[in-house]
Amino acid sequence: MGSYWALAPQMGAEIDLPLTQVTGLLRKLGLSGRHAVAEQLLRLVGSRVPLAQCAIFSYEGGGRPRIVAIGDRARTAALPAISQDYVTRFYPMDGSVQVMAAESLAARRAGAANPHILLHRQTANDIAHPQYRAICYELPQVAERLAILALYQGERWMSVNFYRGVEHGPFDDAAIAVIEAFAPLLVQAVRLHHAGQTLNDDLAELMLARLRARCPALTKRDLDVVRGLLAGLATEGIAERMGIEVSSARTYLKRIYRKLGISGQRELIGVLLAPDAST
Repeated sequence: MGSYWALAPQMGAEIDLPLTQVTGLLRKLGLSGRHAVAEQLLRLVGSRVPLAQCAIFSYEGGGRPRIVAIGDRARTAALPAISQDYVTRFYPMDGSVQVMAAESLAARRAGAANPHILLHRQTANDIAHPQYRAICYELPQVAERLAILALYQGERWMSVNFYRGVEHGPFDDAAIAVIEAFAPLLVQAVRLHHAGQTLNDDLAELMLARLRARCPALTKRDLDVVRGLLAGLATEGIAERMGIEVSSARTYLKRIYRKLGISGQRELIGVLLAPDAST
């Protein structure tokens, strides 16, 4: 399982942060480009501690976790697939899951004003399952992971994970002290990001439900294209997300416009925002 400990309220050294770094992080919170916050955390903490990757997950109700954001310092293009394997196959074997279960009562008692923040270290040698170890540690050449864990709204655990590459070696005492000092800021930042992301997702799904009711002829693929537009993606980004050619994404857009009787994206936004006829 590795080792873990609770962060004391005044634990850790203070760190002076340039205003540009703090504002850079704040700009990423809740944005539709959901991985931006992990990339920003990787730059922020990585400027003081050598790091390879950052992955943020949320855990709720005993079900499988959700990928909130991932960031990679050009280490491997496989990180999205590795993260997906983790949330679908390997998370029950993660020592952090055991830590969250063991500390659940203490975290609920602590509340949001003074959260119960935990740090959990895990190396490849702590993992007995060969596939979990191979895919999540050996493939990306990760030496060790340090996870920051905190309960959000009494029901959802947020986990911010920093990974050291084999070229960096394990976390030493100085590196751990830096991450401990960052931990309270990171916990609050990730909570705000998750809240903003959830609000964006809920609003998008509400508009899509209204659009589906107004035009039943729209297919699931049509709605996936509109979902991409609502996420701020250009045609190329929609094509990449859906795994199709850019020309196919353009064809989908033209078909959507035709079904709705409109001529372009500006009119589509008008349709999405228009009040229901019954109101």
